[in-house]
Amino acid sequence: MQTTVDGAADQQQTEEQANRAFSVSMLISAVRCTLTYVVFPWLLPALHLGSDIGPAIGLVVGPIAIVSNVFSIRRFWRADHRYKIPVTCLNVAMIVLVSALVVGDIADLT
Repeated sequence: MQTTVDGAADQQQTEEQANRAFSVSMLISAVRCTLTYVVFPWLLPALHLGSDIGPAIGLVVGPIAIVSNVFSIRRFWRADHRYKIPVTCLNVAMIVLVSALVVGDIADLT
C-alpha cells in the first residue's frame, strides 16, 4: 500500500512538472511572438528606436523557445500525461511557427 501512495505522489509530481514545462514553453513562445509582431514592428519605430535589432533578438529567443517546447514534449511523455498527444501537437505547431520566424530572421540579417 505504501508503494501505491508513493507512486501516486510521484505521478502527481511528474504531471505538475510536465504542466510547468508546458507553461514555460508557451510563455517563451508568446514572448517571442509579442516581440516579433508588436514590439519590433510597432513600438520601436513609434518611439523612434531602430528596429534593426529585432531579427538579432529573435534569433536568440527563437531557439530558446524551440528547445523549451522540446523539453515540454519530453516531460509530458515521461509523465505519461493524459494530454500528451494534444500538447505534443500544440508544441510541434509552435516549433514549426517559431522555426519559420528564425528562418526569416536569418534572411533579414543576411
